[in-house]
Amino acid sequence: MNQVRIQMHQVTREARLPEPVPGSPWLNATQLDRPSFLLSFPFSYSTRAANNPWMQDLPPDRREPDFKRATVQFLELYRYLAGEALIYQLPTPRGADLQDLVFTANLGIVLEHLPDKNTVVISNFASEPRRGETEVGTKFFGDMGYEVHVPRTKFEGEAELKHLHDDLYVGGYGIRSERETYDWMEATFDMRIIKVRLVDPYLYHLDCLVAEIEKVTNVIDVSVDDCYSGICNSVRLPKTVLNSSHVHDLKLGTEDYKREVHKNRQLEDIAANFALEVSYFNLSEFHKSGALLSCMVMHLNRNSYTFTLTA
Repeated sequence: MNQVRIQMHQVTREARLPEPVPGSPWLNATQLDRPSFLLSFPFSYSTRAANNPWMQDLPPDRREPDFKRATVQFLELYRYLAGEALIYQLPTPRGADLQDLVFTANLGIVLEHLPDKNTVVISNFASEPRRGETEVGTKFFGDMGYEVHVPRTKFEGEAELKHLHDDLYVGGYGIRSERETYDWMEATFDMRIIKVRLVDPYLYHLDCLVAEIEKVTNVIDVSVDDCYSGICNSVRLPKTVLNSSHVHDLKLGTEDYKREVHKNRQLEDIAANFALEVSYFNLSEFHKSGALLSCMVMHLNRNSYTFTLTA
């Protein structure tokens, strides 16, 4: 009988165990040390339900979006942001009747002051056409591993609630969000919120205006006309301020043209004082929903604000 010799090799501990694989230092986009944002392609975008005064001022035939143009405008903003930041796309459920899902600033807020950088409060919408977005946002952030909370009272995201510094925020209430939401957030998340009552129906979110909060943060004065033109609806990258402007669509010499030029010049002067540049994006198809640039961008972290602006 032939004998089969099996040669045994000594297996050291080092040979048995695989080399440790370094893990990612980040568990989510909020923990990333670069700016991160959430956008949503306008698959379900519509203007059928006029759910704000800007839309109500437009007759239905002028409110109808040009979807090809809206796509080009959205992708131009996406391309620019993606050059300096991580961009997540919020999925649109097939067949969803969610006309405003593209405006992700209303979806919720990621709480910047918490050390785990892993907590999000999803909106409880006052606007009826937007109520289905709560389920979309809850699933998206839940799948990403975030700790997800939804208040019992009305709240419409980071468009209403702005992080200032440390555990301090400023929140608008009275039209789309309720003051009780901020009381709950203060008690639940160990945060402080300066509560500002909003009364102008055209400026129904805090990102449409600048409140009197000089005691706790720097405030830059802007005119009411510039506010209506969207000077406050900007998004900042570390060295650039992004703003919506359709000045090239306007007829030279008209009042609308003059107001838009004035807003742009004011914004450029303000930015120059802080050594910032301004980049403009024509988002006219989204103006038909009463929205501007900041409405389309949800911050997943605040790393665009790595240094404080002081005049």
